[in-house]
Amino acid sequence: MVSFLRSGLRPVGPVWQGATWLIALGVLAPMVSLGWLALGADFAHWQHLARHVLPDAALNTGLLLAGVGLLVLIVGTGCAWLVTACDFPGRGLLHWALLLPLAMPAYIVAFAYLDLLHPIGPVQGALRWLLGYDSPRQWRLPDLRSMGGAIFVLGFVLYPYVYMTARAMFMTQPAHLMEAARSLGETRWGAFCRVALPMARPALAVGLSLALLETLNDIGASEFLGVNTLTVSVYTTWITRSDLAGAAQIACSMLLAVVLLVWLERQGRSRQRFASAQRMRAIQPRRLHGPLAWGATAAAALPVLIGFAAPAAYLAWETLKRLRQGAGISAGLWASLGNTLGLALGVTLLSVAAGLVVAWATRTGISTRSPARWPARVAALGYAVPGTVLAIGLLTPALALDAGFARLFGMDGLPLMGQGMVLVAACVIRFLVMPVGGIEAGLARIPPTLEQASRLLGENTAGTLRRVHLPLLRPAIATSALLVFVDAMKELPATLLLRPADFDTLATWLYAEAARGTYEEGAIAALCIVVAGLVPVVLLARSQLRMRR
Repeated sequence: MVSFLRSGLRPVGPVWQGATWLIALGVLAPMVSLGWLALGADFAHWQHLARHVLPDAALNTGLLLAGVGLLVLIVGTGCAWLVTACDFPGRGLLHWALLLPLAMPAYIVAFAYLDLLHPIGPVQGALRWLLGYDSPRQWRLPDLRSMGGAIFVLGFVLYPYVYMTARAMFMTQPAHLMEAARSLGETRWGAFCRVALPMARPALAVGLSLALLETLNDIGASEFLGVNTLTVSVYTTWITRSDLAGAAQIACSMLLAVVLLVWLERQGRSRQRFASAQRMRAIQPRRLHGPLAWGATAAAALPVLIGFAAPAAYLAWETLKRLRQGAGISAGLWASLGNTLGLALGVTLLSVAAGLVVAWATRTGISTRSPARWPARVAALGYAVPGTVLAIGLLTPALALDAGFARLFGMDGLPLMGQGMVLVAACVIRFLVMPVGGIEAGLARIPPTLEQASRLLGENTAGTLRRVHLPLLRPAIATSALLVFVDAMKELPATLLLRPADFDTLATWLYAEAARGTYEEGAIAALCIVVAGLVPVVLLARSQLRMRR
């Protein structure tokens, strides 16, 4: 109560607090159910997994995380420093174009490169022609279906997480610290390694943890490229072997990996304190000339080419080729598009509504250690949990609720599972952190005096929210809703496991086309997802432009 009085904000009533705790319990329910399901299986399950499944899957997952982590750190940090500290041709375009791979889900990039880099595909065919070879038997590139191929694809798709956070940190670092290092005899490289890089460590830890969590959540790219990770093992154990208990046990081991990643991120940001008594002057980029300038342009453009331009051009070409042939778009693909838009819209509405409740009930003015802040922290857990783990955890409560509805209302079948409600719940849990964080940031910018004036004029809590805060929160709500909508369109793991029968989204349609080795209509579905994904990337680019100015 003291913190509210100091900030000028009044605590919300028990109805709002109760609603936030219900939402938080809903986020925790799949994890509790998952543990119960895993512990309820007999010991033979654990022995079989420990001997035949977990060693290979855990090793592959560890190697993939290590390789992707190293690649995203090198590419993301290097590009962020290059466009911050150097001026070269194309820098104004590349500083936001480096965000474009965020619009490309990893499974779409893997789908595109499997065709582009096929032994008889266009890239290897052109290289053999240049080198004077006639056949793939004479010369061919290493197979993309490998651990190295998975690291290559995921690294060049996910590096923007590190690039985005590192660039924001580099842009706000005081220039006089780098100048002091240079005056003490350090080279430019030495000043970067000993001053700029250590100061950016908290931002690098955040970006790296996000990239690794996305790697752990991935199922499409890993399966397409033949890497048996823990996520793929959960899917195959449940769907192929019909072993739900075994899948739950593997999912529990994935939760341990998630906890380890979150702990590493916290450790990377702990005990980092930097302060400056001088007025901050941003780093001024050094003008490069000649071959060095064009080399910097090529180095910054290469990740954009690999992570976005090449696969996007391939998808556009395949789509155009199919339309020119008069094949058109099948009715099934149109149905998948409608299902995708309906699912994304439902997830967006529920996520924003739940995020508004949590953010309003735990709005600024509360101490970060207050119990009232716990629902917001619990809501953030959903994004860290892979979609496959959420699906396993939601299955048992959903089946129990379906059985209760069937007995109570005399319904047949599975009303919740069959209508896609469980899939919507999984996506809401996974993406709830976006509206909670966005609306909390919006509330922090609204002066407490506006709420005080509203309450003095006789408005209650709900009236103050409706007539004062909601109009001012429209930009934050719209941005959060857009991010949730696009991510729900791209979601693959949870959709594969929880979708109703005969229900396809663009992501599952693409997955099925790639599994069959048919790329024609899969390219159209992938292009639709990429076009939708460009919208939040444009918003991020605009925010970076404003920060730069």
